[in-house]
Amino acid sequence: MAARDGAPLADAAFAATIALHDRVRRNLGPALMAAHAINEALAARRKLLVFGNGGSAADAQHLAAELVGRFMRERAGLPAIALTADTAILTSIANDYSYKHVFARQIEALGQAGDIALGISTSGESPNVFTALQVARERGLRTIALTGRDGGSVGAAAEIHVNVPDQNTARVQEVHRTLLHVMCELIDASSQ
Repeated sequence: MAARDGAPLADAAFAATIALHDRVRRNLGPALMAAHAINEALAARRKLLVFGNGGSAADAQHLAAELVGRFMRERAGLPAIALTADTAILTSIANDYSYKHVFARQIEALGQAGDIALGISTSGESPNVFTALQVARERGLRTIALTGRDGGSVGAAAEIHVNVPDQNTARVQEVHRTLLHVMCELIDASSQ
């Protein structure tokens, strides 16, 4: 395929992601609530536990890195842990219990009342994200879901639901990344 032959496909992808970004931009209330909840917890010396599968696992790690390291300005490191990053923990829990419990078991071990559990699921139906959010609520953690499609069971399991209403996983992930960066920017602006 010649480069010019891909232009219509590339243009359609850009148009779709711009349109979805614009649609989500008109309903930023849940994302602002999520950033505020995270910021409140971090200010109270609580931590953020973030998790998801596949591309959402990468987004969880990216968010934790932006908070522990820095985003756009110098500030103290903030306590954020991606529950997707330790392969020994993930594989031992999956082997000894089931993959459905890989995040819930870590919430049980690391989560404390007042912490934030942020689950990311582009489908809204990830069983392990749903289970972790249930366990988090039972243990007194505040819960946030970042989802796609209609939010599904994962969105319904969270106290704060940030939804990107689209069926296309790639487009949802693109908007998720923008929302996570906006949250980081708001947290940066509030951090001393």
